[in-house]
Amino acid sequence: MLLDESRRDEWNDFVHASQHPSAMQSWEWGELKSSTGWTALHLALEEGGRIAAGALILERALPVVGRPLHYAPRGPVLDWSDAGLLSSLVQAARELGRERGALALKIDPAVRSERTDVVRALQELGFRFAGDDDPDLGGTQPRYVMKVDLSPEPDDLMASFHKKWRYNIRLAGRRGVSVREGTRDDLPRFYELLEGTAERDEFGVRTFDYFERLYDLLVPAGMARLFVAELEGEIIAGSVLLRMGDEAVYVYGASDSAYHKYMPNHLLQWTAMQWAREQGCTTYDFRGVSREVDGEPLGKLAGLNRFKRGFAAQYMEYIGEYDLVYSPFWYRVYSLARRARG
Repeated sequence: MLLDESRRDEWNDFVHASQHPSAMQSWEWGELKSSTGWTALHLALEEGGRIAAGALILERALPVVGRPLHYAPRGPVLDWSDAGLLSSLVQAARELGRERGALALKIDPAVRSERTDVVRALQELGFRFAGDDDPDLGGTQPRYVMKVDLSPEPDDLMASFHKKWRYNIRLAGRRGVSVREGTRDDLPRFYELLEGTAERDEFGVRTFDYFERLYDLLVPAGMARLFVAELEGEIIAGSVLLRMGDEAVYVYGASDSAYHKYMPNHLLQWTAMQWAREQGCTTYDFRGVSREVDGEPLGKLAGLNRFKRGFAAQYMEYIGEYDLVYSPFWYRVYSLARRARG
């Protein structure tokens, strides 16, 4: 069944309490993506009048193909050890896809690559691995990530960092850098820094109104925070975190390269970790990095691996993207169009 607005809180509570809670499966995330051309569909299975499994499915008609793609970012949400529940949810997704003329359902759950039982179950239900030719990030949502265990006491956590990182955190403070939670009024300056960072590091950036909407939807709901680093009253770096359940996720970062010697990013990350820990989070997810083999990063984002490892972040891989194809012909057209775009 599809849930309506009256089930918002129940849905968010369900996601919050799940095995792999993600703000990207929250009701508010669906509202955010609705402002960028997607339609949000909240598919749920109930047992005893309560949600037992589900997925925020984003729907958007594809150019050239004309048919919609269904995408469950960091979903679906369920007990992954319950094969029967997974099968029932997939059947419900198939029926929804058929009703709405979708060509496929794409999923990328935060399930560790070691869960070969999950991979096997997905394959038996008709999912196919969507491919992973790029050693950087590895998908629409990063497949290769690094995470910090926040359970130690703050002093012990700091002690686990590389000594140069501990030095840089303290150096930032000595040089006058301070970090605080940002406000909506700080968004223009943060976005200015983000555009500069994107140009410098050659990645795309969303429009300013996207970040305004993200702030308005997720910050009041307790699912996001903006942090800014200041020097003499000027914002020189910033970051955006998402938070759901016991995990905080670093999703956007920006800084002014002219102030690199002040080490604002080190203090920014340390402050964000402390905030996450105070909110009850046990994990800080640094998100995307390059794929590693035997501890060595392979891609062009290797510098990110080294920076994040300095905070005692541990590398891990998810199972990656899997597609459940509803229309083989249109899925092939979609796949060829994607390859043509490069």
